[in-house]
Amino acid sequence: MTLLPGLSFAVISGLIGLSASTELRRADYTATCQEIAAAASSASKVYYIGSPQYTEDNEHWASSSSQTSACSFEPANAQDVGIALQLLAKDQTPFAVKSGGHSANPGFSSTPGVQIALFSFSEIVYDPNAQTVTIGMGLIWDDVYSELEQYGVTVVGAKTTGVGIGGIVLGGGYSYLSNQYGLSVDNVVSFELVMPNGTVASITSSSNPDLFYGLRGGFNNFGIVTTVTMKTYAQSQVWGGLISYTADQWDAVNTAIANFVSTVTDPKACLYSTTDYASGVVAILTILFYDAPTYPDGIFNELLAIPHSAEDISTRAYLSLIQTLPANASTGLRAMFHWVPIEQFTSSMLQMVQNQTLVYGEQLSQSSGVLISYDLVPLLPSLYSHSDTPAAFPSLRDSGQGYSFIEVYYGWTDPNDDEVMLQVGAESAAYMKQFAVDAGQNVANALIYPNCAPPGTALADIYGDAVSSLHSIRSAVDPGNVMGLTGGWRF
Repeated sequence: MTLLPGLSFAVISGLIGLSASTELRRADYTATCQEIAAAASSASKVYYIGSPQYTEDNEHWASSSSQTSACSFEPANAQDVGIALQLLAKDQTPFAVKSGGHSANPGFSSTPGVQIALFSFSEIVYDPNAQTVTIGMGLIWDDVYSELEQYGVTVVGAKTTGVGIGGIVLGGGYSYLSNQYGLSVDNVVSFELVMPNGTVASITSSSNPDLFYGLRGGFNNFGIVTTVTMKTYAQSQVWGGLISYTADQWDAVNTAIANFVSTVTDPKACLYSTTDYASGVVAILTILFYDAPTYPDGIFNELLAIPHSAEDISTRAYLSLIQTLPANASTGLRAMFHWVPIEQFTSSMLQMVQNQTLVYGEQLSQSSGVLISYDLVPLLPSLYSHSDTPAAFPSLRDSGQGYSFIEVYYGWTDPNDDEVMLQVGAESAAYMKQFAVDAGQNVANALIYPNCAPPGTALADIYGDAVSSLHSIRSAVDPGNVMGLTGGWRF
């Protein structure tokens, strides 16, 4: 992965297409807010600082991702989104689009200009004949899983609670169900897209294959998506939940995980394990998952037999399992992610991750580091075999992309520590990737998951050779570079 030299949070706005004069023009942005309020339908609302709706629209899971916008806009329909885009383009006013607000990268879904919050797009419409569901982009996945329970179906969405629809269906989406059905983007049937010129279109693989390709992994480069239609799958109760271990059981847990990934090939079985360092204390939180009310004997026995500090495992609804991991406990911290693709978690690989957690947990807690987490995402080699339709991400599905991952998360409180957190995260990720390569794993050129790529990551490290074609698609749909007024990975 390439991290731009001298990167600072202060210059990230330049990396995502916003000029240094943005702050000086804030007063001008209010005029655009007023134009949008006058032109949009009465069902859509513009809010200003001081109102609770404005606060909610601007708030993000990571405090480092929030900015003070001139106003927030909650469009009630796609047509009003189109009106706003045309006015933003006319005035050259920066804007942001927020679905769930879970991005950790500053400026990706926040702005000093007009903050567009998609909360009003909250429909969940299940079609039993087509076996699809249409989902509004203002929801979180918890809402969708809950609504679909009554029909006995689910979708391939986020694996943790509190995550919005947008980043997952437009960025990739790894799930407990991915061993069976692929990524979230592999299960998209269509998008409702408001194009940069304000027109509204349904984008499918047949109606517009280029845009369908670009939207699946290419985020908001091509306009604003308001709804997505996805495949659904029959979903019974599942078995599993959270089991927690203390540091004295770390070696035993590593051995059990290494044995699991080397022997279990059942696509219904999955685990997700986080190693968390906070205030000098290590906690290992492991989610066990089996896609049936009971699991076959032997699959999880070794992990269950290790002495543990807490256990919340049962036969339960899929949403109930998702919510067992306390992911929202880190809300409000400054944050960054990193992503390291690997092939398999061997014993030596797990020992290396253990060492990284301890070394950097201790180091960063000397500053304002609150939670230093190295998370293990083991999946099957067949992960990328579930779709033949090309996507912006993953643009490559060959054997060199890895099929398991280390997700790095740092949470801290002091803005003065932003630089060191980014730098240390980059050092750690680079070390772990090289460790995997030196161990003979074919991941030297593996692409980085865009939802966990830190600010400043080179587009080629995320999209590979697809960058050129994605740029061409964007130029065709957005010749006026309207979407350049917002943040994110810009083609």
